Amino acid sequence: MAPPMTVKVRFAPSPTGRLHIGNLRPALLNWLFARREGGQFLLRIDDTDRERSREALTEAIQADLTWLGLTWDSFARQSERFNRYAEVVEQLKASGRLYPCYETPDELDRRRKRQLANNQPPVYNRAALQLSPEGRAKLEAEGRKPHWRFLLANYKGTPQSPVRTDVSWQDSIRGPQTVDLASLSDPVLLKEDGQYLYTLCSVVDDVDFSITHVIRGEDHVTNTGVQIDIFRALGAAAPAFAHHSLLVGSDGEALSKRLGSLSLGAFREAGLEPMAVTAYVAALGTSDPAAPAADMAALAARFELTKLSRAPARFDDRELADLNARQLHETPFAAVSERLGRICPGADEPLWLAVRGNLRVLADIAPWHAVVYGTITPVIKDAAFCASALAVLPAEPWSQETWGEWTAAVKASTGRKGRELFHPLRLALTGVESGPEMKALLPLMTRARVAERLEARDAEPSAA
Repeated sequence: MAPPMTVKVRFAPSPTGRLHIGNLRPALLNWLFARREGGQFLLRIDDTDRERSREALTEAIQADLTWLGLTWDSFARQSERFNRYAEVVEQLKASGRLYPCYETPDELDRRRKRQLANNQPPVYNRAALQLSPEGRAKLEAEGRKPHWRFLLANYKGTPQSPVRTDVSWQDSIRGPQTVDLASLSDPVLLKEDGQYLYTLCSVVDDVDFSITHVIRGEDHVTNTGVQIDIFRALGAAAPAFAHHSLLVGSDGEALSKRLGSLSLGAFREAGLEPMAVTAYVAALGTSDPAAPAADMAALAARFELTKLSRAPARFDDRELADLNARQLHETPFAAVSERLGRICPGADEPLWLAVRGNLRVLADIAPWHAVVYGTITPVIKDAAFCASALAVLPAEPWSQETWGEWTAAVKASTGRKGRELFHPLRLALTGVESGPEMKALLPLMTRARVAERLEARDAEPSAA
């Protein structure tokens, strides 16, 4: 019996820009699938574009993925594999599957326009295959350098007469898929300047790194048909494919114009929790509600590719913000203690448990730290009432029952009840209209601090 296959997936960003929400989805789906299946996750940097690729962006990609907990088991750079791509190029040339073309972009554009005007599909007509060695030599003598196209296996006789040739696969998300190679132009795999293109490099890498599953956006469906043909030309088995839907905004419109503001760096700067971001993105396009997750292992345990719908997945900033708040409300102190120490030194577990239910982002704890341990501007609506409350303020030590005991005494001495009783005390002690339960906050304050605020005479109304 053959040993079970080890699942291996990859995420392959180009270091030409910062990662954004659209990049995160395939990265996360691949990572969750690998962890769910006990497999491996490869981070491959697709930096064949030497003019646009930046090392600083490679580092930023790694930092963003690390922030989200998307650790990788192996790492590769395409820029370090040019010798390997050159070997494959020579192999394809020798087998007759890669041929030189000399048309300029303008010539190709004019040809496509003529084809469209004649109601013909704008597919490359393989004119370069009819060039004689003398014809190629003449063009090169004129200074033209060839780009190299892959000859699709879509003909039975002459390549100039393609016939319908279906490439089919069972897509793990979209179900049965078919691409007719006869409807496509032979793809360029090597540019005039020697730059290797994605279509070639990705196939070679998937073969060499033993990638078993490719999970990517549905905009690659047609490209998958072409790449399966390249796998076959190299005598290699193609991996399994899964093509997820693309993201749209809450209004159903494309997110392309907003991707800058939806970068992972922008999420981090906005104070979003990495677990909230990953939990939200994992739920996009499924019937599962966006719910907090304890950790990435818990998120992987509930992940299934079959849950993903073919319909566009709607991204909503407000839903993400709401989930971020809910994530914080369930986060234990140990998980945030280090970061809390950087925001407000001295923040402890009692404070966290008292206020976390009122936080939208972690930095929101700072004003509550000041309420409990620091200095605020009390809002005194009725000085006489505050004096009466001070007169019956219990002695320490305090507990969560102290607030109820104190307000009962204030009620008895002043006759006030309901909002007229509780609201002025909240304003005096916290300076704001609403917030965590006072029975949880009061025991964290010292009696001296509470007395000082009740005695304030020149306090200004709080801006909050």
